[in-house]
Amino acid sequence: MKMSQMFMPTLREVPSEAVIASHQLLLRAGMIRKIGNGLFAYLPLGLRSFHKIENIIREELDAIGCLECKPSVVIPGELWQESGRWDAMGDELLRMKNRLNQDLVVSPTAEEAFTALLRFELSSYKQFPLTLYQINTKYRDEIRPRYGLMRAREFTMMDAYSFHTTQESLDEVYEHFSQAYRKIFARCGLSVIPVRADSGAMGGSGSEEFMVESEVGDDTLILCPKCGYAANVEKAACAPDAKINVQKTAQKPEPIDTPNVKTIEELTDFLSTSPDSFIKTLIYRAVNSEFACSGFVAVCIRGDLDVNEAKLAAQLKASEVALADDADVERITGAVVGFAGPVGLKGVPILADESVMLMHDAVTGGLKKDVHLIHVEPERDFTPDLVCDVRTVKAGDRCLHCGAPFYSKKGNELGHIFKLGFKYTKSMNMTFLDENGKQQYPTMGCYGIGIDRTLASVIEEHYDEDGIVWPLTVAPYHAVIVPIKYEGKMKEAANALYTELQAAGIEVLLDDRHERPGVKFKDMDLIGIPIRLVVGEKNLPQIECKLRTEKESKLIAQKEVCAFVQKLVQEALSKK
Repeated sequence: MKMSQMFMPTLREVPSEAVIASHQLLLRAGMIRKIGNGLFAYLPLGLRSFHKIENIIREELDAIGCLECKPSVVIPGELWQESGRWDAMGDELLRMKNRLNQDLVVSPTAEEAFTALLRFELSSYKQFPLTLYQINTKYRDEIRPRYGLMRAREFTMMDAYSFHTTQESLDEVYEHFSQAYRKIFARCGLSVIPVRADSGAMGGSGSEEFMVESEVGDDTLILCPKCGYAANVEKAACAPDAKINVQKTAQKPEPIDTPNVKTIEELTDFLSTSPDSFIKTLIYRAVNSEFACSGFVAVCIRGDLDVNEAKLAAQLKASEVALADDADVERITGAVVGFAGPVGLKGVPILADESVMLMHDAVTGGLKKDVHLIHVEPERDFTPDLVCDVRTVKAGDRCLHCGAPFYSKKGNELGHIFKLGFKYTKSMNMTFLDENGKQQYPTMGCYGIGIDRTLASVIEEHYDEDGIVWPLTVAPYHAVIVPIKYEGKMKEAANALYTELQAAGIEVLLDDRHERPGVKFKDMDLIGIPIRLVVGEKNLPQIECKLRTEKESKLIAQKEVCAFVQKLVQEALSKK
């Protein structure tokens, strides 16, 4: 491609709307443009890199036997009503009606679409397992789109779905995807951190996220420096703390007056003790929970810890959890907010974090205004309906496996794999006949990669003060030929080299613009072309070759340049 034919509207100034490097550089390099809030258009250079990431994904998924198809983006709303996510998905789900007044959904994810697509096609165990994928447009009505492609409303995802007759078959395919993801991100030049994760609204059990470190990451990663344990904070577990007070008390719970003392901090000051002596009781509203039939649950946790709402929702098998409003708290506890406690609490189930069961001689709310209880013993004075881990793990907590203290990083999710189980096949009545002619539900796996976010993350990891530094595997072009002046012998040599490289299968730009050399060099550094070949009259018949990743350039005989570039490109593309 000649630059005189290229549409590349570069910008010298950093757009004020762009905060992170990838957003700034994609705009400055003329690779994307904003259409609306959270809506972007890819321009020619950006789209070339976008397609290369798509093709890397296709190659690795095809290699593990995954088959590509393409459902529609607009899905009948009745499918989402069947699965139960029509209401559970919330305002991110873009709903609309057609001229026949039928409900439609602009797909944010495709579990329903693929289950509906296959439920009348797969009737026998002999047709399983089957794994399909798509690379398709998605839409989520984000309340606050930000950071360019990192969190847009419209985006492109690869999502794959596998269907199995046995758990063992699902486990095998899940592992194939886990390895394929590692290859995909390595080929894109990304350093990813695979972490244990929460399945969230997708449902299911086993779950692994592939994260990249980011200062503006939406996720907090909990990492062990010793054994390599890594988890999203929504899923992270830690070793139990040493018992705060190992001495049980024989004294019965005793009410004490605590006028206008509602918070843990106020109690700490009032009783001259520490927060880890208190049992904090929070009333949560749980939506569609199998455990909290009343819709509410009392959650007890040690006073110095915080409830992890993703863990809580998973334990309650709820689509959503949120703190109850003041009116509901007062109705359930019989006291104003700040005095809830588990002793004598009736009408709602009690869930206790594991930390609570290690406590002795504790302080709790007294279910009366301005009253707390002291000398509370878990199990003796109250019996939780469920004991589980719902604490938020933080840096400094100790690893469950090796005991080393955790550290944390911010990260962004690029890919996520789930073992969905029967969530969608049961709700949407997808069945097959097993070897004995008995009707069964298949179990499912789900696997997703955000294409746009992956592209942005490549830039976040590969840039410098001059612009993007694309890895060869995803660069819009492998090489650029820059004649100092596009005239005379320089034009002749540049054209000859351009023809030779094209014939050798090298993706090459020829900067045939009548611009100053400095302008050309700055543009090529900004857009990040990996190999720059400078044709100057003084150096001919040698060509100055400079790699974007290196400061120094070197002279190579013109007749050897093509072989040199071919070798660089082949070595980069052959790494898998």
